[in-house]
Amino acid sequence: MSANVDKITYTSTPEQVQAMHEAFDKALAEVEANFGQSYPMIVNGEERRASSEFEVRAPADRSRVLARFPRGTRQDVDDAVAAARAAFPAWSGLDWQERVAILRRAEQLIRERKFRISAMLVHECGKNRVESIGEVEEAADITATYAAQVEQHQGFVTRLDSLDPAERNKSVLRPFGVWAVLAPFNFPVALSNGMSTGALLAGNTVVFKPASATPMAGYELARIFHDAGMPPGVFNFVTGSGEQVGEPLALHPDVDGLIFTGSREVGFDLYNRIGPNYPKPCITELGGKNPTIVTAKADLDKAVEGVARSAFGFSGQKCSACSRVYVERPVYDEFMDRLTRRTNELTVGEPADRDTFVGPVIDDRAVARYEAAVAEAQEGTIRTGGKRLTGGAYDAGTFVAPTVVDGLPADHELFHRELFLPFVTVAPVDSLDEAIDLANDTVYGLCAGIFTEDRTEIEQFFDRIEAGVVYANRKGGSTTGAWPGCQSFAGWKGSGSSGKGGLGPYYVQQFMREQSRTIVVDGAFEDIEAEAMAGE
Repeated sequence: MSANVDKITYTSTPEQVQAMHEAFDKALAEVEANFGQSYPMIVNGEERRASSEFEVRAPADRSRVLARFPRGTRQDVDDAVAAARAAFPAWSGLDWQERVAILRRAEQLIRERKFRISAMLVHECGKNRVESIGEVEEAADITATYAAQVEQHQGFVTRLDSLDPAERNKSVLRPFGVWAVLAPFNFPVALSNGMSTGALLAGNTVVFKPASATPMAGYELARIFHDAGMPPGVFNFVTGSGEQVGEPLALHPDVDGLIFTGSREVGFDLYNRIGPNYPKPCITELGGKNPTIVTAKADLDKAVEGVARSAFGFSGQKCSACSRVYVERPVYDEFMDRLTRRTNELTVGEPADRDTFVGPVIDDRAVARYEAAVAEAQEGTIRTGGKRLTGGAYDAGTFVAPTVVDGLPADHELFHRELFLPFVTVAPVDSLDEAIDLANDTVYGLCAGIFTEDRTEIEQFFDRIEAGVVYANRKGGSTTGAWPGCQSFAGWKGSGSSGKGGLGPYYVQQFMREQSRTIVVDGAFEDIEAEAMAGE
């Protein structure tokens, strides 16, 4: 069904988007017909239930039960880790080409099931159609990108020099063992698949816990890996609370590495606790407070559209979302007027509707954060938004109005605290230097953007900004929209622990450790070893 539909990304044109609606509608009806059913965990290739379940409800309509999942326990975690550890020798012992072949089959299955999975995302996390389909497209491209990295580096075996003519030296990257993968709610397919695929291609086995708000997408990923031919125990899927499943998994003594995407507070806590006996690899992506700078030399058409799309796409619930803007005074008033008008034009509603751009926030806790931010914003000027949306279909869900605020001092808390909401704060500046200084005044360092038609200003921004993902004049999203193989997604400072980005060329290597191998050869043995080296 998906083969005849153009690839949908986060910056697709309206013409491309129109072509996918018919296929999506069919898949949506099929998914909705199965709402309310119970799903299992998967441990060692076998389905597993629990004594109790939790409900997954649609943020657009909290009365709508989408699915029920097991409340896993510490015993389930122990069993899943044991299964992964038992499966590790055989999986890591495969030729890298065999692992790549299995993951490439999984990539193809993601593409074939694109509309089914994206229809789940629309309801489960409240993304609009384009964002949902774009995420599934991204998940497939992530697998293709990481598999190509392994192929390009021939399984990460490198010949080294030798000081002794009889020595044969090489560097080999080897897997660690069992990895815990903890995923967030906001990209439950792309991020879950990316983190898991990186670990699996490297030869590790995985125990995966999805966010409790979005486990349906995680279950679909587990089924895809199974259907692609992944052996039992290589990928295990457990569900439940952070206390009973998430923390015991992350800190399990038999887990050899952890990758986590989520809040800075939780990620820092795990990072500091994961290796009590010896250091363990801990890859974290911990959000951002992403600035956009608009100079007096900007094209305001690009700037307004880029900020609006970045700040309010998926209701601002992206770690890359623009949440603060610094605008040079000569264009400040015009920019604010135009951004306010553009924000008011955005359609907020049921995410399955074709015209919706902004859906609900994920849950009542997000609404509470929004209302707290609105109360703080009273110290300045709320240009538009600032209220929970009510009446009609809004009453059933967690809908809030996209909000633009200015009139606050640049050191105000709203310029520094990550909100994860459709909420952007704007301030005037007197120069690009001042804007960059303010943009860097944060513990985060994920994304940043600038709008200017002056190449010198762009280069100054790139050289001085403290962020891992930077854009200039990106109308499709001033700080959002990184794509596998096109933009690495790397967090600096408090936004990440590894300094290497997802989607980029150094990702898979993070799930491996180096072993230097030396053998001294002579005679017939030298010929055998030379032949083996050539084969690698």
